[in-house]
Amino acid sequence: MDPSPPLPVALQKAALRKKYSRLRSEYLASLPEGLRALVLNRPPAPIAEMTAPGTTVGLYYQIGAEAPATGWARWFAEHGCRTALPWFSSRDAAMAFRLWDNPHDEELLAPGPWRAPQPEKDAEEVIPDLVVVPLLAFTAQGHRLGQGGGHYDRWLEQHADVPAIGLSWDCQFAEDLPVERHDRTLDAVVTPTRIYQGRT
Repeated sequence: MDPSPPLPVALQKAALRKKYSRLRSEYLASLPEGLRALVLNRPPAPIAEMTAPGTTVGLYYQIGAEAPATGWARWFAEHGCRTALPWFSSRDAAMAFRLWDNPHDEELLAPGPWRAPQPEKDAEEVIPDLVVVPLLAFTAQGHRLGQGGGHYDRWLEQHADVPAIGLSWDCQFAEDLPVERHDRTLDAVVTPTRIYQGRT
């Protein structure tokens, strides 16, 4: 008897999103509160060396069990970089980046249509020199599984020259992931314990 045909990629990704979302939530729940504030509070040296003073760095505001990026945002700002966050005018709009002038002041942010806080609409729109992206799962080769909305995929496709760094918990590592033509390979993925080099 022939083996069952492989699941369509969309169904494979849906199952993997459910799996890694659960793993991520369980891992974060296992971390003591005091330790959470110390994890991923600054970029490792190889990433810091990519960001000279004046560099504009696009990051994200973590939601739920996502690996936190706000510690990096504060570090970049303290070292002369400009920081920006994703911004949406509505759920139907394309993702853009707008400056977060002071990552130490969360009152500069407003509720966004996708739950994540975002800069006010009058903040300057920018194209970052480097972007730090969230993910649900990743491989050692830099393949990324996102939430499924495609916002980062579309932005990265339009800005192929901008380096993209994934930020993740170690539990989100996957030996293999289904990859589609539009999926951008990350330049690196950083976890609390190591850096995985992606595309070269």
